[in-house]
Amino acid sequence: MTVRHRSWFPVRALASALAALTALTALTGCEDGPDDAAPGGGPSVIAPGRPGEAAETLSPEEARKAGETLRDKPSAADFSYVTGMIEHHRQALVMTDLAEEHAGPGKVRRLADRIAAAQGPEISAMRSWLKRNGRDEGEGGGHQDHGEHGGHGGHGGAPMPGMATEEQLDELRQARGEDFDRLFLKLMIAHHRGAVTMARDVTADGRDVQVQEMAGDVAVQQTAEINRMRAMS
Repeated sequence: MTVRHRSWFPVRALASALAALTALTALTGCEDGPDDAAPGGGPSVIAPGRPGEAAETLSPEEARKAGETLRDKPSAADFSYVTGMIEHHRQALVMTDLAEEHAGPGKVRRLADRIAAAQGPEISAMRSWLKRNGRDEGEGGGHQDHGEHGGHGGHGGAPMPGMATEEQLDELRQARGEDFDRLFLKLMIAHHRGAVTMARDVTADGRDVQVQEMAGDVAVQQTAEINRMRAMS
């Protein structure tokens, strides 16, 4: 059996290929013909190179080691995403705190409560990931910490997508009732769209399994909330 994958696919793609390879080996007793045999014996894994590079034929053991190497070493994109998303979520919590004080007694207030309930634990999970991987919250992403004000942070030296400016946050602080609700929805839709962009970027560039899963959860949940907020606007 030949399993094809690209070397830059997320780790889960390689893990799936290895699982299929293991199952086939168990069923066939490693009776593949010579054309399918890798240097170490057994079915091979064909790993196409990047554009312009030759493909590689890996033995099952080499493929397993490649997967272990990827799992053991999160990429710079993984660290940048986690540190940046912590700051991104913190600004969302600044906005939901304002909703507690200034939103009208309706759907926007309840939405803000749900956003806060989801993003608080996500921040804790991301901080735990950083700690397990030997980094502090202020390392690894080039992001700028703007404290509790939730300012327009940087991500890898550039503004993170969807972040509200201090001027926009000040306007939100001054708004009340229906005016607050309208501005909150506008800013939070943009904020969520930025988070989805960041999640998609790390899905392409990152390689840590847990970061991929966290990013996938963010993309799914916040896309659903975007649709809900658009219906409320």
